Amino acid sequence: MLQFSVLLFLAVSVPSTGKRQTCLEGAGHKPTPTQENDLQECTLYAKSACCFANITEELAHSPVIKINTTFWNRCGNLTKMCETYMKKIECFYRCSPYAAHWADHQYAAAISSVPICQRFCDNWYESCKNDLTCVSNWLTDWEIDDKRENHCKNECIPYSEMYANGREMCETMWGDSLEVSDSSCLCLEMDEMDPKAIKLIQDRSSSSSSSSSSSSSNNEEEQFCRLRMKKIRELEEENKEGMEK
Repeated sequence: MLQFSVLLFLAVSVPSTGKRQTCLEGAGHKPTPTQENDLQECTLYAKSACCFANITEELAHSPVIKINTTFWNRCGNLTKMCETYMKKIECFYRCSPYAAHWADHQYAAAISSVPICQRFCDNWYESCKNDLTCVSNWLTDWEIDDKRENHCKNECIPYSEMYANGREMCETMWGDSLEVSDSSCLCLEMDEMDPKAIKLIQDRSSSSSSSSSSSSSNNEEEQFCRLRMKKIRELEEENKEGMEK
């Protein structure tokens, strides 16, 4: 999928850092992000997208059969909820204006160690645990034919047998593209609050911060974390109510 023949490693840069944003160097990426009004999927990134509108056409259908030459259904079609999480990762890699911040140092079309939230991985795992897969690492474990199409080498088994938990799935499925963060809020959820989280992550890693700016940053982090946790609780409550109806 994310080789997806080079089509799905992760990365990120940040808004309001004073630096011009760039995109990953993979096939289908723009040099710099621009607005895309006609995205059929990945609309989270429409205002500043590293992908062109046509790149999302295959993602807009459900079930997704394949992306370019990478088939998603070698072990049968994915369930709706599992597919939703797969699309979030695909959209981030293809379209996010922040992905290039985590561009792999050896391969600029790939991403490495994107700080993903443990909660996101757990929910992803829960959504996919009963779906089937025949590979552990979607980047390297396929058998690729002369058409660059992917095929299983081994039998299909449930995700819950392939991976022990959400952390293992996130940190294995895309090689070293994703890394589960130690923070419960300064991490990526693949949602509209990610840009702020990314900015705070970069601010924290800046070695030039003074003690006064560090105090200010800590306050900003606390405010953001409270807001994110509040939103998560609200979403969980909405999902609970939806299941009870």
